Amino acid sequence: MLSGEQDAVVGLIKARGPSTGLEIKKEIDMDPLLLWKACKTCEALHVRTLGRRYLRLDRNVDGFARLSPSILREFLTYSVVGLNGDPAALDVKCAEITSRTHKISRYKLDLARQMISGIMADYTEMPLGLEICFIVAGDIIYNMGHDVPRPERSTGRLVKGSDIDLVVVVDNDTPEIVIKALDEFIYQRKYRMLINPAVNEEVDYKIKKLSLIREQAQFEDFKHMVAIKILQEGILISGSQNLFSTVKKIIRDRGISEKLDALEMRANIFRQQVEEAILKGTLDKAQIDNMHLFYSAEEFEEFE
Repeated sequence: MLSGEQDAVVGLIKARGPSTGLEIKKEIDMDPLLLWKACKTCEALHVRTLGRRYLRLDRNVDGFARLSPSILREFLTYSVVGLNGDPAALDVKCAEITSRTHKISRYKLDLARQMISGIMADYTEMPLGLEICFIVAGDIIYNMGHDVPRPERSTGRLVKGSDIDLVVVVDNDTPEIVIKALDEFIYQRKYRMLINPAVNEEVDYKIKKLSLIREQAQFEDFKHMVAIKILQEGILISGSQNLFSTVKKIIRDRGISEKLDALEMRANIFRQQVEEAILKGTLDKAQIDNMHLFYSAEEFEEFE
């Protein structure tokens, strides 16, 4: 026998077809945790998750390792709920959502390339022979980009979903005055992209010398772990292939990939245990909120 919450979801799916968690949430005013449990435990429904899960380091989680997307983000943005016994309709909706996330990811990558092209065109005083490379990381490189409005961390204003994580690497001989000027050009572009209503995208960026990357590759504390994890997953979108290869060699020589693989394996086990515990009701909502098990710390304001 279906609960009242499950009956409401089944009725909605029958009326409008397979839907994402967010589409269901917009039609049914229900606590997100309760909605997720109702869909996951209903025998009349099938929840299909798209994309992939990948490692995210979070100081609020014991051992620092969790998976991204969070349980709630995965349900709202990357999961489709359909009726059991109607796989064809579910396939169509899933293909639509997958195509959309890939399109968003490509758009944000193209936007990053345009930003960098503009910076390098404006910065006419770049010294000859300077090695520089631009590396992008985050969910867009996994084809997991989304455009669900969320608050930007520094201003609180809503931005279009996934941010663009950019790391700018320069060689050790780069003068500080050059780095300062480059930082100013990047910041101006970042700010214009944020306040322009037609763009409204968030860019997080860091400029680093190789010497700092070698130090961070010691993988000794949380900040170092996050910095190197971003570089380990990052892709080159502009600049020196030689410098980019040097960054990847530093990471490889330190055995960082193996360390991150071990953390991801731990995070997968943790995620499975957490989902089972929530579904069984062995954790109350306060425990879930305090341990950031259902959504991450940075998503708390967005989803509450």
